[in-house]
Amino acid sequence: MLDDDLAPETLAAHGGSAPDPATGAIVPGIHPSTTYVPDAAGLVYTRPDNPTARPAERLLARLEGGADAALFASGQAAATAVFCSLRTGDHVVAARTMYFVLREWLGDFAADWGLELDLVDATDLDAVSAAVRPGDTRLVWIESPANPTWEVVDIGAIARIAHEAGARLAVDSTAATPVLSRPIEHGADLVVHAATKYLNGHSDVLAGAVVTAAADDAWEGLLRWRARQGAVLGPFEAWLLLRGMRTLHLRVRTASDTAAWLAARLAAHPAVVEVLHPSLPSHPGHELAARQMHGGFGAMSSIRVAGGHDAAARVARSTRLWRRATSLGGVESLIEHRAPVEGPRTIAPPDLLRLSTGIEARDDLWADLDQALRTG
Repeated sequence: MLDDDLAPETLAAHGGSAPDPATGAIVPGIHPSTTYVPDAAGLVYTRPDNPTARPAERLLARLEGGADAALFASGQAAATAVFCSLRTGDHVVAARTMYFVLREWLGDFAADWGLELDLVDATDLDAVSAAVRPGDTRLVWIESPANPTWEVVDIGAIARIAHEAGARLAVDSTAATPVLSRPIEHGADLVVHAATKYLNGHSDVLAGAVVTAAADDAWEGLLRWRARQGAVLGPFEAWLLLRGMRTLHLRVRTASDTAAWLAARLAAHPAVVEVLHPSLPSHPGHELAARQMHGGFGAMSSIRVAGGHDAAARVARSTRLWRRATSLGGVESLIEHRAPVEGPRTIAPPDLLRLSTGIEARDDLWADLDQALRTG
């Protein structure tokens, strides 16, 4: 284990640990075994615990300032585990703007599980306060910045609202990463990541993670749920995830800087109606993001294209360097016409294109977007 006083960049670059004392290996090993002699290291079976996953979990917990972390088989598995650990009859307040697949799942699950669910505009603190029921609400769920319009939510204020009502606050911080935002410092109880995205960063691992502020009974319950449901990450994927996290700070900062540079240029483009990125002073959450995020405003942005749905579709088809694909957070830049992907229940405007900025040369990225906007 490395010293606690090291900078996060240093912790991540070393994978959160010193060389293997047995072999001197710089890179941690992979343990593919599914079963163990129980008296060797306290391990029994790989579903509740795997020694390949623990270095990545420990590193993520340290980066987030949490007490512990747990890896899951996907970001969706990590997020749904938080809700599945609730009891029938519990009340949940969740942000209306969140990852579409989770919102769709939650709408169905809440009814089946017997949860009472209220979806609110999480940027409206009065609406959040009005939705929370002291003594009944068990969980408040927010995302910041929120996909795909990149609204910024006041984590500290909502944490206070949740805690005064006896509820816990969970924050999906996939877009921000611990490089730019540490929700636990603002009062969050749980931080959730689609680790497929920035934590891994190479578009080759499906993974999720939950970080807890306290290793309490509720956390132990979530770990039991993970083990019993089998929603665990495989050893090779855990090893790849840790490899990706070693360059997390370099990737996120580079991509965030480029995204802000592009946002400023796109805001003046004649084919763009609106740019949604917290770096812009015109963004409703700019001042809050400047206080709550550190070192950048994130690499995710969206643009609304003049000409509506059909024009946006043409632009997405016209890029050459920006790959027309779903997901986000990889080293390569992606563009997606979001509303058709989400379908009829989407809240994404029909003219919205979601941009996941990678680490390519920013002039190349701009030239490609510019030609697509002019010819699309």
